[in-house]
Amino acid sequence: MNVITAKQVEELIKEGKTLNLIDVREADEVEAGKIPGAVNIPLGLIEFRMNELDKTKDYIIVCRSGARSGRATQFLESYGFKVKNMTSGMLAWEGSVE
Repeated sequence: MNVITAKQVEELIKEGKTLNLIDVREADEVEAGKIPGAVNIPLGLIEFRMNELDKTKDYIIVCRSGARSGRATQFLESYGFKVKNMTSGMLAWEGSVE
């Protein structure tokens, strides 16, 4: 599984890179704050909403601690998506939130 740290994601955002972030936490968790620009697709809905994703794009998967995003990353990889798990999730995020 490909991984990326919260700090690396923050640096890419600071550099002005366009990232495709998918937050797999539940809606009530996301309401408390998410990485700006992240799209919320709860883990339980990934299977049903993966048709919204583009296999030519790279995605970074985010959750609270990295466990659910790890499961989502493995699932999407098995369908040919280019994904990275943000290790330690939002617990490690020090950047801005919306």
